[in-house]
Amino acid sequence: MVFTPPSDFTTRPTLRGSFGMAASTHWLASQSAMAVLERGGNAFDAAVAAGFVLHVVEPHLNGPGGDLVGIVAPAGQAPRVLAGQAAAPRGASVASYRALGLDMVPGAGLLAATAPGSFDAWMLLLRDHGTWEFDDVTSFAVHYATRGYPVLPAVSRTIGTVAGLFREHWGTSAEAWLVDGTPLAAATMHTRPKWAQTLGRLATAAAGASREARIDAVRREWSTGFVAQEIAAFAVTEWRDSSGADHAGVLRSDDLAEYEASWEEPVALEFRGSSILKAGAWTQGPTLLQALAILDGYADDRLDPSTLDGAHTILETLKLALADRDAWYGDDGSAPLGTLLSADYAAGRRALITDRASAEVRPGTIEGRTPRIPQFSGGIPSDGLGLAAGEPTVGRNGETRGDTCHIDVADRWGNLVSVTPSGGWLQSSPDIPNLGFCLGSRLQMTWLEDGLPSSLRPGERPRTTLSPTMVVQDGRPTIALGTPGGDQQDQWQLPVLLRYLVGGYDLQQAIDAPSLHTTNEPESFWPRGRVPGGAVIEGRLGRDVIDGLRDRGHVITVAGDWSLGRVSAVSRDADGNFAAGANPRGMQGYAVGR
Repeated sequence: MVFTPPSDFTTRPTLRGSFGMAASTHWLASQSAMAVLERGGNAFDAAVAAGFVLHVVEPHLNGPGGDLVGIVAPAGQAPRVLAGQAAAPRGASVASYRALGLDMVPGAGLLAATAPGSFDAWMLLLRDHGTWEFDDVTSFAVHYATRGYPVLPAVSRTIGTVAGLFREHWGTSAEAWLVDGTPLAAATMHTRPKWAQTLGRLATAAAGASREARIDAVRREWSTGFVAQEIAAFAVTEWRDSSGADHAGVLRSDDLAEYEASWEEPVALEFRGSSILKAGAWTQGPTLLQALAILDGYADDRLDPSTLDGAHTILETLKLALADRDAWYGDDGSAPLGTLLSADYAAGRRALITDRASAEVRPGTIEGRTPRIPQFSGGIPSDGLGLAAGEPTVGRNGETRGDTCHIDVADRWGNLVSVTPSGGWLQSSPDIPNLGFCLGSRLQMTWLEDGLPSSLRPGERPRTTLSPTMVVQDGRPTIALGTPGGDQQDQWQLPVLLRYLVGGYDLQQAIDAPSLHTTNEPESFWPRGRVPGGAVIEGRLGRDVIDGLRDRGHVITVAGDWSLGRVSAVSRDADGNFAAGANPRGMQGYAVGR
């Protein structure tokens, strides 16, 4: 083995079986998905059921008012991207937000809201590839919302961080998440009756001659019926946001009515005999492909994240890929992905990597076009950990960099799906009292500076960090994986893929192994901090590697031994045998299967 051998210790076994597998960031979602498979549902029914459970049990990480990105591989069909991110509302522009005295879109509050994308995307997946009815797939979520679910310690901590904001400014959220003014205690059973009522009302709208027609009826009730009406009425009220002032939102009925989730073609890169699939440049997904293209020019032993040379090379590669993300990626159609993913371009980028750490933001010049990094790229100094703790970072005024969930499912018919839902966190905006959820804050990822691919423009999607992955081998989708983590999502997936595809680790070994990421590039989330030359390393990587990285000029933050990455993954081989693994960090992600 060219890589450092995997540890004899893993936190749990790689699951193996011949029936089906599910893995996610919460055990109740994983088990709900598996229950669907056991009852004859397919992987897409299972993923939708799990997604609605995640709305309930991980409310600090996602909600029905948020968004998602998925990669879907129906048996015998080409994989496609499930795009569940709405565009900026008609009333959102650089000029209109600048007129409010803002230099950034607030990280929390109604100005950062788009139309919810998650709900319609789940419905599109269910309609086009599922087999179950709406009330069947949502029955698991209704159960937990009605009967109760255990409050995670992270949920209690998150509520505690914004409890003052809730008490003083967001009264509807205080009613939903505080008990006598005190945050919900960890391990207590909590219910979400208003969200359960909303799901019940949507179920009554499921009328039509076919399953597809009934699901479309639910979608219309969401986008033009009582849900849209409640959202539109709520959005015009002024609420405190992370600018420190009170603002109403710009989301209106037309924005809600016009939004529909969609299917898109994935972007692919060949690496060491496998094809890696990602969503397009309206996400950060192609950064993983760019990193693999650069690393493909090195010998295998240079790709080992557990060695000094490997860790250094990976960190420097990620800096270059993320710099290109910030200069070129967006929803305006201008991203030159053909060049960015080409072998020649990767070779030129590879030549920039030396044995010294760079503290610069270095996007490449492409086809005579000069790259533009946002003027604010100096950023506000970060705390060094970024999202290393794996949970949202929130402040008194509702500042949030947010976090995310993930679900992977494979079934016995050969279907495979990887979905990363996020947004609509309980701390992202005030709770809409008649619906039981809040709106997302994805517009914070746009820039209030004209002329950038990721500038705030009505009708264009904010570039998102949501970034599921699918691996195709011998023409057949075999692996679905992903992780929460904002800017770190592709950074944390990269070592897992390298250890699995090159190093010979199995799924759980690759997930358990120590991880790392760079904080050299500006964060995508408010308030856009960066640490020039910064790198966050799990302590388990070892003193020799960490000291060696410091000697090469990296500005090191040593995180906890088990703190970086929340990857889950499932696989299915050509013989119909399954495997799955899930992240032990945070003690809530689990894989199940048989």
